[in-house]
Amino acid sequence: MKPIPTPILYFSNEPTRGGAEEHLLTLLRGLDRTYFQPLLACPSELAQKLRPDLPIDVEVFPISLRRPSHVGAMLHLARILRRRRVKILHSHLFYASLFASPIGWIVGVPVIIETPHVREDWRRGWLKSKFLVDRLVGRLVTRYIAVSHANKRYLAEDKNLSKEKITVIHNGSDLRRFRPEQSPSPGLKRSLGFGTDDPVLMVVGRLEPQKGHRILLQAIPDIRREFSSVRLVCVGTGSLENDLMRFVGELGIESAVRFVGFQADVAEWFKLADITVLPSFYEGLPLVAIESLAAAKPVVATAVDGSGEVVVDGETGLTVPPGDPQALSVAICRLLRDVELRKRLGRQGREWVCKHFDEREQIKQTQDLYLASLQRATQESRQTAAVQRRDRSHAKSSDAGGIR
Repeated sequence: MKPIPTPILYFSNEPTRGGAEEHLLTLLRGLDRTYFQPLLACPSELAQKLRPDLPIDVEVFPISLRRPSHVGAMLHLARILRRRRVKILHSHLFYASLFASPIGWIVGVPVIIETPHVREDWRRGWLKSKFLVDRLVGRLVTRYIAVSHANKRYLAEDKNLSKEKITVIHNGSDLRRFRPEQSPSPGLKRSLGFGTDDPVLMVVGRLEPQKGHRILLQAIPDIRREFSSVRLVCVGTGSLENDLMRFVGELGIESAVRFVGFQADVAEWFKLADITVLPSFYEGLPLVAIESLAAAKPVVATAVDGSGEVVVDGETGLTVPPGDPQALSVAICRLLRDVELRKRLGRQGREWVCKHFDEREQIKQTQDLYLASLQRATQESRQTAAVQRRDRSHAKSSDAGGIR
């Protein structure tokens, strides 16, 4: 007998498309429709950015839950969960889970899952840094998915969440998109105003403080003292775009830097790069590093949570301390000088990510977690119902005895 697909609602509270949203897309595209019916709730801005890559069978509900005062949106989410008989609610990033998990618990969703994705270094101050709200909401969460072992340590040791609830499932990517043997489109360098032999650095990520673009830009003048023709391509959009462009002007490196916005076909852009740079202040497990190495392009990354599980220093790339332009410059210049080192790190990096970070394994492990969690919730529900029936039976027997 063919199983009835289980409705699962994914919830994101972010208006921009970044690594967490690519992770979400991987699941929406890859879930086995024999067992799952995927639904998506997210702000309308994000829905528009995801729509070109969303499977046609995924129903989208525009919802933005940014404040406790958004009562109408809360009620809307509750109605969706009830009417669609959602059995699994999966929120991405804590700020989404903060609102969605209590609503899911109130309406009786059997399985509530949160993928926090990153270390939240923005949590400052006495109250926020104590994670009291996280632990309170955590009582309602069935399972956490940590995207790296470093992410799990953060959840268990810093946030003090239940270790038994945390499962590590590494981010994955569709590595089949990346073909190291292929050259970039002939006109791509020319369209950017670059020379044929100009070495190209690539940074892919949202233009937000977390990603550390400003630190990389500070390193460019030092790099250009030795490699005057080096170029930097910034792929992505974000709130800092205008500020970063002004900073490029202040540094006098306008001829060396290009901001090209969001690019759906990132595989084509990696073909252009000689080195990918990841100057982040914090990460969970960076998809950009996985994709760069899948394209056999070595990575210079900051040694932050999760990055070291992809960029293994001296093996698949080089790592440097976060927030240090000089260290970033030294590492990049080392790779620019040594073509053979770049090739070796790129080759070993591709072997590494193909072995450990294929999206098919991510999807399989996530589906297994869903099914196991749902089975356990069903068993617990039956046990609770059995206890309640037994208690009612004892109560009736006691009443009957009292009447006699």
